[in-house]
Amino acid sequence: MKDEIFADLLASAEEMIAIEKGQKVPAAGAVQHFETLDVKAIREAAGKDRQAFASIIGVSYESVKSWETRRRNPSGAAKRLLTLISVNPSGMVELLEAARGTRVQG
Repeated sequence: MKDEIFADLLASAEEMIAIEKGQKVPAAGAVQHFETLDVKAIREAAGKDRQAFASIIGVSYESVKSWETRRRNPSGAAKRLLTLISVNPSGMVELLEAARGTRVQG
């Protein structure tokens, strides 16, 4: 049983190397692609620095930084809000600032 598991694991590793070298194409459906938001581009389109943008959307500076450096991906309500901002950066930022009752410079 252990030899069978090892052989299967070794075959998987060899297949991975062949795919990485371009010698083999992965099976259809075996590759998953995840789309991530370009948070830096969204923030820059909104014309804000990280601190101001974080304040406007109600998250920490560190969250924005980790999204921009792609260490983490936004999810849930933050992801939906960022998607809305990406469609109309200045309009959404203006609405968010008005909802807070203040305008954030940056």
